[in-house]
Amino acid sequence: MTSNSYDMAALWMQGDFVIKGIMILLFLMSVASWYVIVTRAWRLMRLRRAARSAADFWHTQSFGEGLHILDGHGKENPFYRLANEGKAAVDHHAMNRSDLHGQMSLAEWLTSSLRGSIDESVDRMQHGLSILASVGSTAPFVGLFGTVWGIYHALISIGSSGQVGLEKVAGPVGEALIMTALGLAVAIPAVLAYNALVRGNKGLLCRLNGFAHQLHAYFITGTPISRNRTANASKPAVNAIAGAL
Repeated sequence: MTSNSYDMAALWMQGDFVIKGIMILLFLMSVASWYVIVTRAWRLMRLRRAARSAADFWHTQSFGEGLHILDGHGKENPFYRLANEGKAAVDHHAMNRSDLHGQMSLAEWLTSSLRGSIDESVDRMQHGLSILASVGSTAPFVGLFGTVWGIYHALISIGSSGQVGLEKVAGPVGEALIMTALGLAVAIPAVLAYNALVRGNKGLLCRLNGFAHQLHAYFITGTPISRNRTANASKPAVNAIAGAL
C-alpha cells in the first residue's frame, strides 16, 4: 500500500515551523470551538426543558410548590433564580423600609431586581459565544496566511531548481491550498453554531421576559396576567406585599 505524498502527514513533514505552527493553532481553535459548541448546546437543551417547566409554575397551588418544580431543573435554572430573587426582593423591601431602597415603590424595586436577574442570566447564556465568533471570523484568514506562506516557499523552491513542470508545481501548491481548506473547516462549524446558539438564547430571553412580567404582576397584585387560576396561590407572598404597602 503506497503512501500519498500529498496527504496531511506529508504536509506536516514537509512544512516549516510556520506551517506547523498554523496547523497547531487551527487545531486548538477547532478544539476550543467544538468544546463550546457541545457544552453550550447541551446547556441550551436543558434551559429549554426548564422553560417548559416554567409554564407549570402557574398551575401549582402555592409559590413554594411552584419554586420546587423549577428547582428540579437545578439551581442554574434562570427561571428558578428569577422567581427566587423576585420573592427575596419583595421580602427585603417589606422588612427594610428605613433603607434608601425602601423609599422606592415596591413596583420599581421589584422591576429593578427582576431586570438584574435577567441580565445575569443573559450573561451566563452568552458565555463562550465570543470564542465561536472569534474562531469563525479569524480561522479563514489564519488558513489563508498558511496558504500564502506555503505558495511563497513553493515558488522559491521551484525558482531555485529551475524546473517549472506541472509535477513540480502541483504538489507544493496543493499542499499550500490545504491550509485554506483547514481554515474553512474550522470556521464554518463555529459560525453555524454561533448563529444557532444566539437564536436559541433569544428565544429563551423572550420566555424569561414573559415570565418576569407575570411574576411582577403576581407579586404586586397576587394574580399573574391572564392566569386566573393562580389567584389564590402563594398567600405568604401576598401578605408580604400587603405589609409593604
